[in-house]
Amino acid sequence: MRYLILLLLLATSPVFAQHEPPVRVIFDTDMGPDYDDVGAITMLHHYADAGKAEILATVASSKYPRVGPVLSVLNTYLGRPNIPIGVPKGWAVTDADKQHWSDTLVARYPHALKSNDDAPDAVALYRQILAKQPDRSVTVLTVGFLTNLANLLNSKPDQYSKLTGRELVIQKVRNLVSMAGKFPSGYEYNVMRDSTASKTVYTQWPTPMLLSGFEIGEAIKTGLPLARNTAIKNSPIRDVFRISIPLDPNDKAGRMSWDQTAVLVAIEGPEPYYSTQQGRLVMGPGGSNTWDSTGKGHAHLVVKRPPADVQALINGMMMR
Repeated sequence: MRYLILLLLLATSPVFAQHEPPVRVIFDTDMGPDYDDVGAITMLHHYADAGKAEILATVASSKYPRVGPVLSVLNTYLGRPNIPIGVPKGWAVTDADKQHWSDTLVARYPHALKSNDDAPDAVALYRQILAKQPDRSVTVLTVGFLTNLANLLNSKPDQYSKLTGRELVIQKVRNLVSMAGKFPSGYEYNVMRDSTASKTVYTQWPTPMLLSGFEIGEAIKTGLPLARNTAIKNSPIRDVFRISIPLDPNDKAGRMSWDQTAVLVAIEGPEPYYSTQQGRLVMGPGGSNTWDSTGKGHAHLVVKRPPADVQALINGMMMR
């Protein structure tokens, strides 16, 4: 009996406690039209440093000329220069950063990927990475357009897998976390900008889906402490916020933080900051969306704790 009690004590002690394995993540981003993506990828690397995430790939859903090199700059600076980078080879949005911060990053910081032409096709990289993962183990985290995911669903068997794209997703993907939509209804850029792909994904994606809507990140302003911290030298993350915040009067208190919230809930889960509303995103005219609370398969975040709490958390991770 005493031996059994000893075993139980050891199993429940902090030294022997069981820890959750890191979340296996493919990060899909429209890095460029907005710059909250830079905060998001910084948070994701922070979670990887803490052993909470494993970054399998960073994939661009836009294809302006500097997007691949910018991802290379950030992965290199954040300590993981060998993370695979994919860029769309077919049609994709080409919107670039209007603040021109990407020029500064590519000019000032080391990066192995010099051109989008040197990156593999985004969908081919998805298939290659997914085929190697354990079944139902991957979180797809998208903070941009749904172009790659629609093309992945429609992809055919290839050298990486004998499965179709939809079959591969069913077998390998655990869930999809998406910064997209406005709830209960409205227009949101990620959904609108490639509305054809959005409709494909939001009607056909076969795994559970968690959505962080426009209204969630709109209330969270981050990046100002980082931009003002002159003790941080030679940081591409600080450079992005230092350059961009003064150029938009709407950002005087910090940049709205849509993409960072998606990273937070993809790794930590919604609690304690959010609850979720079950239902289904329904596409409307012109890339708009509504919410069907009787539907199944999707959930969107609902604010539970003050946005200032999340704001402080995100600012802390971005100052890593």
